[in-house]
Amino acid sequence: MTARDWTADRESVFDRDAFTCRHCETVGDDATSLRLSPVGDVPLEGTVHESALVTVCADCFEILEAGPVTPSVSAETLFHRVRETTRLQGATVSDVATVASLSTSLPATLESARDDGTQGDSDAVSNYRRTRRDVLLAIAIVDAHLEDLAALESAVDPDVRPSLEAFTETATALQSGLVEVIELSETVVSALERCHGCFDSLEGKTCSTCGLEACETAAWHHPGGSIAFDRLFGTINETLQDASETTDTLTDRATALATQLTAEL
Repeated sequence: MTARDWTADRESVFDRDAFTCRHCETVGDDATSLRLSPVGDVPLEGTVHESALVTVCADCFEILEAGPVTPSVSAETLFHRVRETTRLQGATVSDVATVASLSTSLPATLESARDDGTQGDSDAVSNYRRTRRDVLLAIAIVDAHLEDLAALESAVDPDVRPSLEAFTETATALQSGLVEVIELSETVVSALERCHGCFDSLEGKTCSTCGLEACETAAWHHPGGSIAFDRLFGTINETLQDASETTDTLTDRATALATQLTAEL
């Protein structure tokens, strides 16, 4: 994504994000110390809407763009990398749950605003858009850390390798579950005939504002044509529960790996 030209969107996105990295909260002195990073699906060509861009610092941008390396690694370094990945993924699990909660509250929020003839939905919509962007960035950061760990599997002590492989495999499975929750949450928004990225009204399958394709909602229709929100919400909750169970397994595997690495320090 580094080859894309984000110049047209830079100032508005930096201003929206208060010139602050949305991952580590580093405040940039000026625009030259910050970068833009795309989140979620973006058009392959043309302008990328600001709803699909976030502000990141140079260090976080490097994490996202550098790609994995496979140098030799000490037990201490690996221990700290695993601990940091675990910390980041734990925070991401919480953030994904927040997105799910926000999205499942939107149908009632929008209906209440329509009934009252007010713009009372504006805060909920802003929270959804911001939190969705942030969690997509968090997922991408964790993915980058997991790619680094997977690349190190061949370089670690053979006695440690099975534990590292088990950890990365489980963490990757958890990532897949978290992505599924986000996709289901976005489906809620599409079912409301809003774009799941910028939240503008949808007229057709493609958002005229940001170019995102609407999520497929056919599987969530009642026979009469209305959306089965209760069933969709139930699936979101079930997927979150599955992610919670995977988190428990991951904790066990992280502990086993940490025990081995600590013994080698």
